[in-house]
Amino acid sequence: MTVNLRFKKLNEAIAPILFTLIPQILPQGKRRGAFWVPLNPTRLDKNIGSFMINLNTGQWIDYAIGESGSDVISLIAYLYGLKQGEAATYLENITGVIANDN
Repeated sequence: MTVNLRFKKLNEAIAPILFTLIPQILPQGKRRGAFWVPLNPTRLDKNIGSFMINLNTGQWIDYAIGESGSDVISLIAYLYGLKQGEAATYLENITGVIANDN
């Protein structure tokens, strides 16, 4: 399986649990519609509002510093300073969801 296909399959498999997964990873936040709006732990963030994660897709943006990503794998890579493959493995480990050829 190619790396891109692995990431696509993992993102699709994890999508149904993003509503619970994201608040567990970033507990200091609030839900606003389809978004989780937490403090950004990668910087001195004192007020919620500029860092948002779509709970349907995992797409995220930090308006304060102009960082963004298209899925939960890129979010984990950003939060923990990991490479994309490492972030995918981390997600597989914490969720039990494995991207496979099926």
